[in-house]
Amino acid sequence: MQQRVSFITLAVADLARSRAFYVDGLGWEPIFAGDDVLMFPVAEKVILSLWSVEGFTAEIGEAPAAGVAPITLAHNLATPAEVDDVLAEAALLGAPVSRGQQRVWGGYSGYFTDPDGFRWEIAVNPGETGAFVLPE
Repeated sequence: MQQRVSFITLAVADLARSRAFYVDGLGWEPIFAGDDVLMFPVAEKVILSLWSVEGFTAEIGEAPAAGVAPITLAHNLATPAEVDDVLAEAALLGAPVSRGQQRVWGGYSGYFTDPDGFRWEIAVNPGETGAFVLPE
């Protein structure tokens, strides 16, 4: 198997609420919108899929676990000011936000939580790792 990820799928309780947050609020444009799914191109050859819990459960064969997902999604930027701008945008949409701050690992980051409790890290990553993930 090749070392890559093609889709990241999140089960969401209310697809209309997720559409309001990601499309209407953050301005994301889906590549596909179905009755129970939204798909967004988020990187070269990577799709973030927001799938209704019902559709997810029917496909997988069991309901997703409840509670805080033990995962973060990260959106990296070039400067702390850009991090602060994205966090402010999320706060305006009503998302719970933790302010950006300098981290012991050398970067700068803060978090917001989407309507289904998925945490997004908004960060500046130093060095080669940071350069690798930023668009050219």
